[in-house]
Amino acid sequence: MKRFVFSALALILVSMTLASTAQAQQPPIIDRQLFFGEIQIAGAQISPDGQWISFLKPYKGVRNIWVKKASEPFDKARPLSAEATRPVGGYFWSRDSKYVLYAQDNAGDENFNVYAIDPTAAADEKTGVPVTRALTNLKGVRTQLVAAPKTKPDILYIGLNDRDPRWHDLYELHISTGEKTLVHKNTEQIAGWDFDHDGNLRMAARTNKAGDTEILSVTPEGFKQVYSCSVLEQCHVTGFTPDNKLAYLVTNKGELNLTELETIDPATGATAKVESDPEGRVDLDGVTTSEVDYRILFTQYEDARYRQYFRDKEFEKEYHWLQGKLPGKEIGLGARSKDESVWIVNAYSDTEPGETYVWDRKAKTLALQYRIREELPRASLSERKPYSYKSSDGLEIPAYLTLPKGLPTKNLPLIVLPHGGPWGRDSYRYDTFAQFLSNRGYAVLQPNFRASTGYGKKFLNAGNGEWGRKMQDDLTWGAKALIADGTADPKRVGIAGGSYGGYATLAGVAFTPDVYAAAFAIVAPSNLITLLDAIPPYWEAGRKQMYTRMADPTTPEGKALLVAESPLTKAKSIVTPLVVVQGKNDPRVNIRESNQIVAAVRDNGKPVEYLVAPDEGHGFARPINNLAMVTKMEEFFAQYLGGRYQKDVTPEIAERLKVLMVDPKTVNGEVTLKSAPVEASK
Repeated sequence: MKRFVFSALALILVSMTLASTAQAQQPPIIDRQLFFGEIQIAGAQISPDGQWISFLKPYKGVRNIWVKKASEPFDKARPLSAEATRPVGGYFWSRDSKYVLYAQDNAGDENFNVYAIDPTAAADEKTGVPVTRALTNLKGVRTQLVAAPKTKPDILYIGLNDRDPRWHDLYELHISTGEKTLVHKNTEQIAGWDFDHDGNLRMAARTNKAGDTEILSVTPEGFKQVYSCSVLEQCHVTGFTPDNKLAYLVTNKGELNLTELETIDPATGATAKVESDPEGRVDLDGVTTSEVDYRILFTQYEDARYRQYFRDKEFEKEYHWLQGKLPGKEIGLGARSKDESVWIVNAYSDTEPGETYVWDRKAKTLALQYRIREELPRASLSERKPYSYKSSDGLEIPAYLTLPKGLPTKNLPLIVLPHGGPWGRDSYRYDTFAQFLSNRGYAVLQPNFRASTGYGKKFLNAGNGEWGRKMQDDLTWGAKALIADGTADPKRVGIAGGSYGGYATLAGVAFTPDVYAAAFAIVAPSNLITLLDAIPPYWEAGRKQMYTRMADPTTPEGKALLVAESPLTKAKSIVTPLVVVQGKNDPRVNIRESNQIVAAVRDNGKPVEYLVAPDEGHGFARPINNLAMVTKMEEFFAQYLGGRYQKDVTPEIAERLKVLMVDPKTVNGEVTLKSAPVEASK
């Protein structure tokens, strides 16, 4: 008996030692500020004349555009823009390097205006930056940037929907003066315009009443249809051949499953195949061409990672030289000088948010400029691995799995993190949310469920009519696979996501309430009828495609399906603790979507918490709002799934969280759904 007791005690001590060793190997908690605080430097571009390097950096606490001479150190840089509340998300140079331009909306409403700044102008004494000129200054109007022809450096072609909110008229805008001239009054419901190398309008695209895409040639007599593809196919023009005679076409029309590159004659519509995936696995991802002579440098395909196929042998050698300098990293080619002698190169991986270099092709040098989120401890980040499994009907689902570093891969708390869209995909890259949650001790599964793009027409169309059904199975079966192989603890599975990922979060707890122990839904549709009813008018060209891929609310059958697939219909089944997050100004997922589900869960007596940002739209742009949101997220998941969390909260974040938190008792749900049966996952 004594020997048995001693052996049992020894086993207990050994297991305790192993547990403490595993815990000791787990990296320290990384401050949330390093993940979600304002990026200190990013977005470098070189001006076309090669004289300037611009980048994004905080100015008076808000991300703005800065500039320096290419030969100067970064401490000589000076701010150009002075946005006071909303960060600048992106910008570009005019073709003649005279102006830096950017678009900005109002508190996330997605009604963008375009602004121009002269980088050589003196700073204003009051603002500390040169004067910013509004090239468009319209309220309630969404400006589209259509083209910036190399042959017309003072011209931007823009679209304005001030006449008809559904369709954008085409204008020629002079950057230097702000003068704009109507090029075409869009009464033909044109959704896209294509200019050739000389800046001439050659082709256009529109969606007909059936939702089919029509490729049009622009002639002196008007528009002439030269190609089309159905509502369940894809086709679009992507530039012109070096001789400017033919256009490049990306299409999967007819018997094609994967999109391929073809040429199309604008005059006759005759097409010829250029290339498709040599491995026959995925869609064409992109075509990189020279801006000097317009030859194709390489094509790219996105599988679990990217693959390139070169059509210019000299450039292939140079690219392989870059790969040798940046082993193991993906390479993104950024802005380039107009003679293509100097390029911005971005290198990244699953554990590298980004390194930015200046590549001098003539000198054969690669000079590091900065690392994005330099303070983030790369060695503490987790590997992001491809992972695949079969769904309920046997369909193979590609995914990415991020496992917490330093913990045994057994009985881990799991968070399923579906992407938005749903017509998009997750990719191999540094993913902020995956790394943040992994650092807190969670396994993170990111499935490219059916309806995700890039895997061919059949995979995309397999999601038609399957919101909350087989698309949801694709998530559920991913959790089941990780539970079955021992990776995940079945009692500690959570789900989180934004946009469609937010819908999937709500659908997960509404249709499969036994699967998830906690749910965090961000800008999430809850009622597909009201979602489609409230889509922005400038989405009119895509309305029929959405009806085809989701269901048509104008038909009894379609409406019934949408009601059945709406989480609001099954709100009484939601017993999982839930947090709902919303931007008040969201034009895509109206705040009513969140109000409805919060009120319904509240009325059912189940736990629900609600965050609303008064200064955001579809997703949060302001770092302080993101910091407040993830502070709530990590504490919430720790409570219900058992991961760790950062307990200290800065006064600024605490105050902001008070602003965002809404008492569910005060919410008016405006529920407009009737109950309907839903075919749920089992």
